[in-house]
Amino acid sequence: MHRRRFGSFSATLLAASCLGLGSAANALSLSDLSNAQASQGLKLALERGAVAAVQLLGQPNGFLGNDKVRIPLPKYLESTARLLRSFGQGARLDDLIVAMNRAAETAVPLARDMLVGAVKSMNVQDAKKILTGGDTSVTQFFTEKTREPLNRKFLPVVSEVTARANLADQYNQIAGKAAGMGLLKGDQVSIEQYVTAKTLDGLYFMIGEEEKEIRQDPAGTGSALLQKVFGALRP
Repeated sequence: MHRRRFGSFSATLLAASCLGLGSAANALSLSDLSNAQASQGLKLALERGAVAAVQLLGQPNGFLGNDKVRIPLPKYLESTARLLRSFGQGARLDDLIVAMNRAAETAVPLARDMLVGAVKSMNVQDAKKILTGGDTSVTQFFTEKTREPLNRKFLPVVSEVTARANLADQYNQIAGKAAGMGLLKGDQVSIEQYVTAKTLDGLYFMIGEEEKEIRQDPAGTGSALLQKVFGALRP
């Protein structure tokens, strides 16, 4: 992860913590972190972090240019892809991969309001659970609150973009046959479902990456307050 982006999110969390927690001079306990003011500070931090992830991914090459979230062809198609490339169809496959990732980049900005809404609906118990729930607690929170509705919201956009790829119909024909033989999970039956699922995976992954960096190295944020807050929660 780029240090510049990590630093930006850390500064946001510092500002939010300062707003929500009041005095930074005293060490913070779990009871301090579970009050309403701490909850409001965490809300602001998570809102800004989620928006930053949407902005990062929802731009040209946000998915395609990021090795951590780039959407590949499904594994079950790898042998078919090799055969197609051997027959000079590599460019068409590459076009499909680009189309899948462009669809993800187009859909992700639609998540902004829903992610922000999930944060605003967070209660004090949610906040404490996030702070004490381990390295992926933020990812789990957003997944539980938003995955199903975002799947419905992303699917039409993904469908529109992938329809422009020449191999999309071929993918769906092959996938349909494979599904009939029990070789595929539900989200791989069509290219639209596959890309939508991978888009959501990438979005939650990037939000989780921000969270893990702060949890793993609170001192590295350069903030004494963050070191107290997150350092106290480390085992």
